[in-house]
Amino acid sequence: MVKLADLQSRSVMLCQHFNAKRCQSCQWLAKPYSRQLADKQQQLTELMAAYKPVQILQPQPSEQQSFRYKAKMVVLGNDAAPVLGIINAQGEQVDLTDCPLYPPSFAPVFSLCKAFISRARLTPYDIASRRGELKYILLSQSHESGRFMLRFVLRSKNCLAAITKHLPWLLQQLPQLEVCSVNLQPLPAAILEGSEEIVLTAQTVLAEQLNQVPLYLQPQSFFQTQPVVAASLYRTAAQWADELQQQQPFDQIWDLFCGVGGFGLHLLKSEQQLVGIEIAPAAIESAKRSAAEMGLQHVRFQALDATAFANAAAKAPDLMVVNPPRRGLGAGLCQDIERLAPAWLLYSSCNAQTLAQDLAQLPQYQLLKVQLFDMFAHSSHYEVLTLLQKKA
Repeated sequence: MVKLADLQSRSVMLCQHFNAKRCQSCQWLAKPYSRQLADKQQQLTELMAAYKPVQILQPQPSEQQSFRYKAKMVVLGNDAAPVLGIINAQGEQVDLTDCPLYPPSFAPVFSLCKAFISRARLTPYDIASRRGELKYILLSQSHESGRFMLRFVLRSKNCLAAITKHLPWLLQQLPQLEVCSVNLQPLPAAILEGSEEIVLTAQTVLAEQLNQVPLYLQPQSFFQTQPVVAASLYRTAAQWADELQQQQPFDQIWDLFCGVGGFGLHLLKSEQQLVGIEIAPAAIESAKRSAAEMGLQHVRFQALDATAFANAAAKAPDLMVVNPPRRGLGAGLCQDIERLAPAWLLYSSCNAQTLAQDLAQLPQYQLLKVQLFDMFAHSSHYEVLTLLQKKA
């Protein structure tokens, strides 16, 4: 992990696409990284001021390049000369296979993907004419093993046979490819993926490990794009929970919006009980697998809507963990948290604006700790971890 003292001495990430104004996705890249982090910390401090936090801790910084282990590439050009990247604001097709956000291991995989597109004659989808089949390439790598998951997002099943036919060639060329699948997204809209996933390999999950906790990622599972900062986030949450346990021992933990179980599995001690709730069944299956591998006995993961689960509950846990999407918890779930009144609330947010809105609807709680985790260097986005205590 990068230390704050090191920031001034580190060079800014160099990107030819940003300098040529072909890609401005890293909208803060022109700022020195120390300034980026200071601006995020200032914004967070201002948003949290109304809730009088006891502590606002120093932010956890990011590496400046080669930190992003997930790529979402629009497929452009044609099957003979495919382009993987974006269509920029000027309407230009920009190949981003050399983007410095990705680890060096991504570039040769992108090259093989292009060769595979040509070999299987997969026609890129054209938005204007609504013709073609291949919309996106989604590539993920396990930080722990170096192995890959590759997903082809198609308009229909028309190219499924061609992908299946030529997949043995790709697997031979890329033995690190663990999982390969096709996602069907038939709508002529800017939607990244559809609900139907067809896994083409014997392996259906990509194994990851953070802080000695095994995690299993299925094609449609949510997982952080930056595993190093994600590991720091989980480690910090576990440390805060340990400190609470030393102050006042507790038994019951709920992990709402649990995904593949990252927070709950990091926090849980063998004698405690954990309930994890996530709407995606595939993520729940992964969480169950991790819990079994860790030998955890008092764990119950369920594929349910987190808001509906809390609304139906009559008794609170001692510690409630929430990690909602960008929209936040919302009024209904905040009302149920107030009604249930757990002693402690650990809230991880990827949107400080909606976090602030939710805190306004939790007047029974005192904000104890706030810490920024810079999951998204060179942009205005960041992750926040907060700890709240029910007022006496």
